[in-house]
Amino acid sequence: MEALLSLFVSAFLSATLLPGSSEILLAALVTKHYDPFYLWLWATLGNTLGSCVNWWMGRYLLHWQNRRWFPVKGESLERAQRWFNRYGVWSLLLAWAPVFGDALTLIAGIMRVHFGLFFLLTAIGKGLRYAVILGLVGWLSGQVPLLAG
Repeated sequence: MEALLSLFVSAFLSATLLPGSSEILLAALVTKHYDPFYLWLWATLGNTLGSCVNWWMGRYLLHWQNRRWFPVKGESLERAQRWFNRYGVWSLLLAWAPVFGDALTLIAGIMRVHFGLFFLLTAIGKGLRYAVILGLVGWLSGQVPLLAG
């Protein structure tokens, strides 16, 4: 259970604006024969809930946007809002992506995306990413055939 909790915390922190990489821990645990379903579930849940912190920050902390500590500055914020308006809520399926994924979840809060829709799209994208990672690691380690046939 400690391993799954560690994965959850790693995935959670990786999804916030803090640096982190849960994929390495996920790969290590799958090669140690932990149940892939539970690895997938805990990683997806942790990473999705971490993104909810970003959504909340965007949603409720925008009135402090002129403070030095605010993570997104004026021009960058406007550019991100234009980008989000162009691609819409479906872009949240890419919230798993390095570099811009965390910012995307923050912007979704700023743009007041309905929380239920935000959670669903973010969880789908992150869940698919972890499923692909698990499949690749399992295949590369010889534990799981990539394509059954």
